[in-house]
Amino acid sequence: MKIKQALLKSLEVGDLTLKNRVWMAPMTRSRAANSENKVFELHEEYYRQRASAGLIITEGSQVSPQAVGYINTPGIYSKAQTEAWKGVTKAVHEEGGHIFIQLWHVGRMSHPDFHNGELPLSASATNPNSKSYTPEGFKETVDAKEMTLEEIKATIQDFKNAAKNAMEAGLDGVEIHSSNGYLFHQFFNGTSNFRTDEYGGSIENKSRILFDVIDAIKEVMPENRIGLRLNPSLNGVFGMTMDEDTIPTFDYIINKLNDYDLAYLHLSEPFTDVSEIPFAEQHIAKRYRPIFKGTLVINSEFDQEKGNKVIEEGFADAVAFGKPFISNPDLPERFAQNAPLADWDKDTFYTPGEKGYTDYPSLKEAEVS
Repeated sequence: MKIKQALLKSLEVGDLTLKNRVWMAPMTRSRAANSENKVFELHEEYYRQRASAGLIITEGSQVSPQAVGYINTPGIYSKAQTEAWKGVTKAVHEEGGHIFIQLWHVGRMSHPDFHNGELPLSASATNPNSKSYTPEGFKETVDAKEMTLEEIKATIQDFKNAAKNAMEAGLDGVEIHSSNGYLFHQFFNGTSNFRTDEYGGSIENKSRILFDVIDAIKEVMPENRIGLRLNPSLNGVFGMTMDEDTIPTFDYIINKLNDYDLAYLHLSEPFTDVSEIPFAEQHIAKRYRPIFKGTLVINSEFDQEKGNKVIEEGFADAVAFGKPFISNPDLPERFAQNAPLADWDKDTFYTPGEKGYTDYPSLKEAEVS
């Protein structure tokens, strides 16, 4: 009798039964090329093609105009955007899939060009010393504006409203994007948060905004439909620098998440070199599996073999795949058949149109052609 691969076993997540543990990771694809920053028919086809994933986590979607930091990325704050997402949801559900939307605020990783000349917002008036891809091309980032308490409260409300819109659009849940150097991560990190009020200083204070957002969102949707993404060991990119409080801060956050009945926690393994930082944990799944009691999803540079292994060893419940899903829309089927994977074209990751987006054939289509 053939033993079913760990990746292909079903999984209970909250009140959802997912058909496998091959999840589609959130990936910015820069196809929302319109004035309203909304998805359209091309996105419906893209996500429909990939509906065999156990769970699709959409590209990051802005919760407000202030949250924008990249060109041609969709939002979920307006009525038009909410209506547009209904088409994506319908397409995925017709194929028997499940889909969560990733809620996004980039904070200081933005540029005044996106905000009518106004400064982007962040925990403190700091500069990530990075580059922002604006409508006029790459530009140097600037010193952000330190958020007032009123702006923090408004942002919490923005996430709540975005979650409410997601439910109206028929999405199965939301993932709070609290990693990769974006707004929440900027609050967590001692090199970007110099506040002295209730959102700065201690580990508890620096992480407060995240739990305020979770508490707000669960007022408008089931708690077990809320996911969360963290990258504890990000270092050297997106303006992030690890310090002696980094790992203790994430230890605190992830332990406190056990107070909630979340859908899942989505962790990224290091994709930067942290080998020279003695307090950095190189095996994120291994470190946090004993701490977090809920569904744990791991991501970054996994293939079929490594994905099966991390689940079999008990360090994760599912694996989120990124680039393999770009060029292999039927990735779970390819894993089931142990079929070779198609290569992706990195030159079309962020370009408009169908090329490199909806024109990758499924295994069945490739065999016919």
